[in-house]
Order: sequence, then C-alpha cells, then structure tokens
Amino acid sequence: MRKLRTQLFIVTIILIAFGIVMVYSASAIYAYEYLKDSAYFLKRHLIYLFLGALAALWIMSVDYDTIKKYIKPVLVISFVLLILVLIPGIGREIGGARRWFRFSVFSFQPSQVAKLALILYIADVLSRKQSEIKSFFHGFMPPMIMLGLSVGTILLQPDLGTAVAIAIVVYVMLFVAGMRLFHLVPLLVSSLPILAVIILTKPYRIKRILAFLNPWEDPQGIGFQIIQSYVALGSGGIFGVGLGQSRQKLFYLPGAHTDFIFSIIGEELGLIGTASIVVLFIVFIWLGIKIAKRSRDMFGHLAALGVVIMIGLEAVINIGVATGSIPTKGLPLPFISYGGSSLIFDMMGVALLLNIAKYSERNQLRT
Repeated sequence: MRKLRTQLFIVTIILIAFGIVMVYSASAIYAYEYLKDSAYFLKRHLIYLFLGALAALWIMSVDYDTIKKYIKPVLVISFVLLILVLIPGIGREIGGARRWFRFSVFSFQPSQVAKLALILYIADVLSRKQSEIKSFFHGFMPPMIMLGLSVGTILLQPDLGTAVAIAIVVYVMLFVAGMRLFHLVPLLVSSLPILAVIILTKPYRIKRILAFLNPWEDPQGIGFQIIQSYVALGSGGIFGVGLGQSRQKLFYLPGAHTDFIFSIIGEELGLIGTASIVVLFIVFIWLGIKIAKRSRDMFGHLAALGVVIMIGLEAVINIGVATGSIPTKGLPLPFISYGGSSLIFDMMGVALLLNIAKYSERNQLRT
C-alpha cells in the first residue's frame, strides 16, 4: 500500500503542477486586460491550493474512522448551505445560475461540500447496514432520501451536471455494496423520463444539445464555444504551438482557464500534452481503485471508490465537453482548471484516499 500511496501522491502533484502552469498561461492575458493584473487568477489559484493542502494534511493526520464522527454534521451543514445559496442577496448569481457564495474576491460553491459529504455518508450507511442492504425500507430508502435531497437542491441552482455526476457515483456505490438490482433498476429507468423533462423544459439545455449535434448551425451563437474549442485542439497538432502561445485564449474561447482549459492544453502542448493528461487520469483512477480494493473495511472500500469515481467522472465529462463528445456541462477539470471549491475538495478527496491506504496498510501489518 505504501507504493500505491506514493504513486497516487506523485500523479496528483503532477496534475496540480500542470494546473498551476496552465491556469497562468490560459488566464494571464484575460486577467491583465480586464483586471490589470496578469497573475490575478494564478494568485487566487495558489491560495486555494494552500487551503486545500491544509485541509488535506488534517485528513491525512487522523485515522479515517475519526472522520466518521463529522459526516452527519457536515452533511447537515452542506444542506443548509445549498438552501442559503438559493436566496437572493446571499447566493451569487452568474449567468442565470445561483451556485456560489461570494466573500470579497473569493467565491465558494456549496455543492462541492455536499458532493464529498454525501459520498462519505453513503459509504458509512452502507457499511453499517450490510445485514439490511437488501431491505427496501432499511437498506435502500435512507441513502435514496439523502441523494434526493442533495440532487434536488443542486438542480434548483440549477446545476444539472453536478447533480447527474453525484447520482451516478451513488448508484455505483449502491451496486458495489450489494444493493438489489430489483430496487436499483426501476428507479434508474424511472429517472430517465424525469431527466428528459428537466432538459426539455429549459431552452438553453436544448440549445446545448443542438450545438453538440451540429455546432456549425449557429457558429456565432450557441455553437461558438465548442467550435473555438475544436479550433484550439486542431491548431495544436502533435506538439502544440508552444506554451503560452495560444491564440484561442485571446478572447476567442470562453472559459479558457476554467471549463475549457483542456482545449488550451491541446493548442499549446498538442496531442502529447492532452494525451499525457488522459494517461495521468487513467493512472489516477487505476491506483484509486486498487486502494479501494485493498482497504481494511467496507467504509474505506466504498468511500475510496466514491471519491475515485467522482474525480474520474468529472475528468471524463470535462474532456468530453472540450472534445465535443458530450453536450456542454459546467464541470472543471480536476486539479487543473481554475476553480477554488473544486480544487480544495478534490484535494481533500485525494487525502482521504491516502488516509485509507495508510491505515489499511497498518492494519495489514498488524495481522
């Protein structure tokens, strides 16, 4: 397990270092033009990184059994925050979505708290109720109620991408824990029409799907962002145009340092750069799954699995959006995109993985 911990730590550090370089490269000109400080986003990214490191060090310093005591209080706090962010004057609205709290020059996204808290809660409940896991009322309903509350409040922001990602992670955790397919499949099937209604009742979501199917139908409107992403990736070729030399970040590609940073990597570092990122995430997922398989108990197994799936799913969705493989969703590229809350809680997730590996190793040595 020590080797796995070391390898996971190294992969994460490489991804974070990649992020530091690319956040500055993708945002410097934009920040200087509008904020008169080319390092504006870099400095804030480093502050979030420092805060994430402090939180990660605390998680790694205690046995993960100790963390269980804080799961329910943190989950309750996350629900309160998810409700408060919807209140005008408290939550900050950007582009029609109310997902953030604003503190001076910093912002905070409560759905990131809920994401990690819910994964830990589900892992805790399923590990304690293994004898009742196949019961509808005692095994299936408790995690479903909490999932429904979390997804429901996140959808009100609205944030469909995060809500769907959380639901997928929880479903996988329930399946791995031994939940009956007789309970899971009907709910999954019944949720598809609901998802369709959620999409079809919002015109901007329909436009995103149409842009995904044929962005050139409206190249100056809804298809503009994905077309500019194609241009960035195509311009990079095999070796890229050079670090810092992107043209698409010159106010052509919206979200160059956030949701579409992968496209800038492709333009500046080429296929070699993007392929390296994909390989790093594949290795990260592989190492995380190995840690989950070797964990000392069911809680550690499910918690590690949930964290790995969440981070891996966010990476797949972000890369899929940038390459036009799936419709646009506002999810950052883990460890690389500029985004304070996501960076902090992704780092906390990695710390939890390292913690599970650390104490599982000690348990194996004792036995």
